[in-house]
Amino acid sequence: MATTRKPKAAVQAASAAQPAVSTGAKAVAKAQPKPAAPSVAERAAKPARAAKPAAPVKPAAADKPAVAAKAAKAVKAPKAPKVEKAEKAEKAERPRKPKLVRDSFTIPKAEYEVLDALKQRAARAGSPAKKSELLRAGIKALAAMSEAALLAALKAVPSIKTGRPAKA
Repeated sequence: MATTRKPKAAVQAASAAQPAVSTGAKAVAKAQPKPAAPSVAERAAKPARAAKPAAPVKPAAADKPAVAAKAAKAVKAPKAPKVEKAEKAEKAERPRKPKLVRDSFTIPKAEYEVLDALKQRAARAGSPAKKSELLRAGIKALAAMSEAALLAALKAVPSIKTGRPAKA
């Protein structure tokens, strides 16, 4: 279909025929009659619209991380209640886990077998222990000794060459 264009003079003549309103668009809108609201009887006569089933909501945050970040900024989280001083003190009193150190050492085979025998002995006593637990218990026992007893225990242990043993 081809649209025909009105000549400029015809457009101007049509606009001149309409009364000019100098009060603006609001006055024009007020001058037009409003459609009448349907009465209660007319509303009751209309069939009710069937509700559409709700479409499953897809989380936008999983699809678009940028949108999720904006949404997180837009939604303000409620402020957490202030923690009382007693609770803060309780948190400060909790013992921290000690920092662990991994180390390796050389030990004569005979003493290594003593470690295995001590493990079995602890298991028979009802408290299985690991090698590291036995070594730590030994360190505590040495620390609890007097200076004379500690020196006597150290003299009972022969010194060995440090480093990895040579391959046989």
